[in-house]
Amino acid sequence: MRYTITGRNITVTDGLRAAVEEKIGKLERYFKPDTEVIVTLSVEKDRQKIEVTIPVKGNIIRSEQVSNDMYVSIDLVEEVIERQLKKYKTKLIDSKQNAASFSQAYVEEEFDDPEDIKIVRCKRFAVKPMDPEEACVQMDLLGHSFFVFRNAKTEEVNVVYKRKGNTFGLIEPEF
Repeated sequence: MRYTITGRNITVTDGLRAAVEEKIGKLERYFKPDTEVIVTLSVEKDRQKIEVTIPVKGNIIRSEQVSNDMYVSIDLVEEVIERQLKKYKTKLIDSKQNAASFSQAYVEEEFDDPEDIKIVRCKRFAVKPMDPEEACVQMDLLGHSFFVFRNAKTEEVNVVYKRKGNTFGLIEPEF
């Protein structure tokens, strides 16, 4: 696997680089040798964060972990990605279309069938035009972590969501 390791507010030392390559290297058995792994290490106050992104054909495998020790974060992120790979194997390699991105051993390996995703509730509501700020207020009033609305300026369906640090995000479609 090819690693791109960058640091934000942290110098990527040889020890950190070795720890990342050793831990994330345990995932090599799932991927082809030329798979790219993008790792970003960052520090904010006492928060040691690692973000790992592995783009594979048609999907992105991603995890982000935070702790007060970077080496603990590295351990956690490897476990989460491995769990994702095992849980969603059948969906990731659906009808062999994405199998070229993964190692043959991973494609052939049998894991416990993941629980099927079950939609237990369907909700319908009128999507009224509003601006993103109004949507954020509405989301807070409802006590939700996201809110779907029609953007009054673009007439497109958008989503606002709560982010860490009491901030908000906006998702707009791209065509």
